[in-house]
Amino acid sequence: IKMVVKTDTCVFSNFRIYPGHGTLFIRIDGKAFRFINGKNEASFHMKRNPRKLNWTMFYRRLRKKGTQEDQLKKAKKRVVTSSAVTRGFAGLSIEQLKLKKDETPERRKAAREADVRKIKEQK
Repeated sequence: IKMVVKTDTCVFSNFRIYPGHGTLFIRIDGKAFRFINGKNEASFHMKRNPRKLNWTMFYRRLRKKGTQEDQLKKAKKRVVTSSAVTRGFAGLSIEQLKLKKDETPERRKAAREADVRKIKEQK
């Protein structure tokens, strides 16, 4: 069983107001306005436009911020493949690169030692 809590929304920022929070302002014509905090109430009385303040939900919805699609776009980042895999580089062909990649550490070590021996013999 899930408990349901009745929440109101702030007239200015459109944030959720839980029971026991926020203030209620009733205009002289009888229209009621609920605010989550003093910042929102003051901005409302100063006639600020919530669509221009980037911390309000109106601003975020208008500019499609924090939506589900936004999260999916971030997850689907393009993977850049190396062009060296397709065409080779530094005087090495693709076949030579593949051979080097498949080489085992032992074989590499043996080849290095053989090269060192050759250089020592030349001296």
